[in-house]
Amino acid sequence: MKITRIFKTFFESEKSAGLILIGCTLLSLFIANSIWSDHYLHFWSQKVSNHELTHWINDGLMTLFFLLIGLELEREVYAGELSNIKNALLPISGALGGMLLPAGIFLILNFGTKTQSGGGIPMATDIAFALGILSLLGNRVPISLKIFLTALAVIDDLGAILIIAIFYNGNINWWDLSIALSIFGVLLVLNRMKVHNLIPYIIGGIFMWYFMLNSGVHATITGVLLAFAIPFSDGSKKSPSIMLQNFLHRPVAYFILPVFALANTAILFNSNWEVGLTNNYTIGIALGLLIGKPIGISLFSYLAVKLKICSLPSDINWKSIIGVGFLGGIGFTMSIFITLLAYDEIVQIDNSKIMILLSSLIAAIIGFFFLKTILKPTINGSQMEEI
Repeated sequence: MKITRIFKTFFESEKSAGLILIGCTLLSLFIANSIWSDHYLHFWSQKVSNHELTHWINDGLMTLFFLLIGLELEREVYAGELSNIKNALLPISGALGGMLLPAGIFLILNFGTKTQSGGGIPMATDIAFALGILSLLGNRVPISLKIFLTALAVIDDLGAILIIAIFYNGNINWWDLSIALSIFGVLLVLNRMKVHNLIPYIIGGIFMWYFMLNSGVHATITGVLLAFAIPFSDGSKKSPSIMLQNFLHRPVAYFILPVFALANTAILFNSNWEVGLTNNYTIGIALGLLIGKPIGISLFSYLAVKLKICSLPSDINWKSIIGVGFLGGIGFTMSIFITLLAYDEIVQIDNSKIMILLSSLIAAIIGFFFLKTILKPTINGSQMEEI
């Protein structure tokens, strides 16, 4: 199967980003529980223009992360795995199952309680971490499996973005929201007029972000809207969308996501921290990521193939889909992001973060060793895999 250069670039970028995220998370947890704890926690909570530093990271810098995700979605829709509906239906089916089942498990345990708003937490897959772990298997991994996980994670991100847009909003300021959407409309007109200069889109995006921030709708949604307003054109190197995507890869992978990890995993472990893991919402997160994700992804993919909605690529089998299903249980970035929107109490936030980290670690270990067991290295240019 042919892989485009841009997919290779994307995969390599996400692979290195995942490994850096692991290092930043471990560093943040270490400092937060060391003799430098007070200074470290104070640093992230200090006020900058009436908002904490973490607020600017989560609402500002992460908008660029969402912009990159939006550009990836646009590329997938126009020229990638999602451009062919027959090929797209397998990862779409897997992603759908990987969102519905974890959310369902969480809500069964928390419906009607004040913690039910966390239903979106176990729905997310961290694309950087998941691809980072998959990359550790080297030439054992079939091309189709890399593409399946990438497409699944991108669709999963779209699902998480929709969940954020629909369910995690404050009181809506319709005036500001109308202005933000009007700006988006103007940018779409520029797209239709084939204006390929990025400057008006960037300026419009900044203003759209400002009004979206004050509208009650989470400001990071601006990134996705802006991505689909930017012309994809013919998908060449000179395409505005591709140019911006290539420009953002390094800042997002090597600065924005590491900073997000450092700021949001500064968790102080108290002497009885494990007690917080026995709450219904933390159990719901664990079961959602560790059971709901692999079963949902595998089951919905299997049903889609059996119903002849799509077909399974020739170089992968159902065991490898199950292995990728476990990697889908690596929540991290999106799960933590949704946690910050779902809960206000610091105890609930910290308990959820700890469970997300533990569950993601367990999912990564299971997925890695499961795939390592069933996949064999490439031999003479062909992928040999146990059936």
